[in-house]
Amino acid sequence: MSATPPQGALRDWIDMRADAGGPAFTFPEGGASLDWPTLRNRAHDIAQLLTAQGAARGESVAIMQPNGRAALECLFGTLYGGFRATMINLVAGPEAIGYALGHSGARFAFVGDDHLALFNQADTGGMSLLDPSADNTPDIALHPVAPSDHALLMYTSGTTGQPKGVVHTQSSLLAGGWTTTIAHTLTPDDCGLCVLPIYHINGLCVSVMGTLVSGGTLAMCPRFSSNRFWDHARDAQATWFSVVPTIISHLLHGPANPDATTRARLRFGRSASSPLSPEVQRAFETRFEVPIIETMGLTETAAQILSNPLPPAPRKIGSPGIAFGNEATILSPDLNPIPHGQEGEIAVRGPNIMLEYLNNPKATADSFTPDGWLRTGDLGRQDADGYFFVTGRLKELIIKGGENIAPREIDEALYAHPDVVEAAAFSCPCDSYGERVEAAVTVKPGSAVTADQLLALCTRRLGKFKCPDRVHFLDELPKGPSGKIQRRILSETLNAALPAKA
Repeated sequence: MSATPPQGALRDWIDMRADAGGPAFTFPEGGASLDWPTLRNRAHDIAQLLTAQGAARGESVAIMQPNGRAALECLFGTLYGGFRATMINLVAGPEAIGYALGHSGARFAFVGDDHLALFNQADTGGMSLLDPSADNTPDIALHPVAPSDHALLMYTSGTTGQPKGVVHTQSSLLAGGWTTTIAHTLTPDDCGLCVLPIYHINGLCVSVMGTLVSGGTLAMCPRFSSNRFWDHARDAQATWFSVVPTIISHLLHGPANPDATTRARLRFGRSASSPLSPEVQRAFETRFEVPIIETMGLTETAAQILSNPLPPAPRKIGSPGIAFGNEATILSPDLNPIPHGQEGEIAVRGPNIMLEYLNNPKATADSFTPDGWLRTGDLGRQDADGYFFVTGRLKELIIKGGENIAPREIDEALYAHPDVVEAAAFSCPCDSYGERVEAAVTVKPGSAVTADQLLALCTRRLGKFKCPDRVHFLDELPKGPSGKIQRRILSETLNAALPAKA
């Protein structure tokens, strides 16, 4: 793979893979496989369908599809036509989905049958549902497409609690697949195993775009299953996989083991989205004899910014590694790079960096330094060998199983109950997810509201994944001199006083 970022637009790369032929995607739990020529033809048909409906160049097209053949066809068809694939988080609550659909400006949507009810619960504003399987698409010329055109819109939680729409261009989306390819030396002979949803940046950029750029194949599962994971790896003849620390922990504590052939075929497993416990990593490698490569990435960077090298090059357990395909540095409070060994904010720049936050110029400007470094919000240091170590976060995001959750989202859901006077969500350590969400409230005197009622309210507004595990009732929440509620003190005092929860 070239040491320079991929040139051209996604349509060019899809055409190139199709012209070369060969397998592309398989589905271990059933469904016809896709080779590159068939995928290109399906992508062309869907692109023509959208064009005939009047979708403008670069316009958002919403995709609410679970992992599978239909999701890939819709994604590649949207990208092939020069539109902005707007990936909708299927486990978000109706309000969050409604916000994303409305904010994106999407007029057209591809929605899976099992998610029609959820789509209808959201405020869709009269969007048009399209059938990607239609075989009577009109013969119409497609829009021209350029590397600088919008290609992807993906919503990520921010510290304010308001989701921000990350916009990637055709070139930055391709570069996201390229950074993965060069870090892990992926080739056309490799087959990845995808168990992460492609409505998240890890599944979409690392697994799907990495496959497009490398020319390999990808086995895609609807979801992760600890009982079937190793069977899927065996059946797919997988050589690598990308997961999150939660999955690594589930596999480690599960009964299943890979057979000797599968174990030998797997070159590596990749861990991303949140820090991996060194103890878990060592135990996993000891039991399964598969090296785990810890990495770091963001939605804003089309996934990967840092990665440990593959064996036999040095891997430093506890570090997400070094930069591949982009630059990374540590910034001082005045936003200047500082020497190795000093703590500051991790920042990155390169071809895989987002274009902007959609319709949010202030947030976009605040995320970049004057000389073009993207601020990650993570504190860290860099050692003399160039390896980064994350030491904390400037932002108050809770990272649960690799998902970013803004505490204010939970605060606002709790404040929706008329009896809640003060509310604050915070993180606590969790063996399964890395961090879990908890919340504390004060309520009006004489209120009869229960924790179960507040949890039900959060689930209804945010979805079960973001809902706190527990709600604590306190007489008063701790505050600083300015009156701001101190989440750190809540986490420290309540976590110390209560039993751990896995």
